[in-house]
Amino acid sequence: MADPTTKSVLVVDDSRVSRMLIKSLLLARCPQWTITEASSGDEALALAKAQSFDCCTMDINMPGLQGTETAEQLLKIQPVLRIVLFSANIQETQQARAAQIGVPFVAKPVTEKSVALVLAHFQG
Repeated sequence: MADPTTKSVLVVDDSRVSRMLIKSLLLARCPQWTITEASSGDEALALAKAQSFDCCTMDINMPGLQGTETAEQLLKIQPVLRIVLFSANIQETQQARAAQIGVPFVAKPVTEKSVALVLAHFQG
């Protein structure tokens, strides 16, 4: 059985700075976790077909495939994946879409507080 304290996390965001910040804040709290980065929805889907992840943070507004659509497709590939939409796009329609898919929504900016909310969803 896998060690429950070790998780494999996929961080999907077209902003390199956001990915680096999310990664550093997650590793500051959970240094034993493995973080994989993807800069697009298509890249995230390709990674998810090749390896298994426990958790995923997903931006919404990205070139190509939007985060909500990517999240929906990821759940078809890995149904037990815990995804949190982590985005600055806080429009009601996006939050409603997240609820429709069945994934929690956390608003950016990326801060210790917002990453703590993401972690609560990952561990909840």
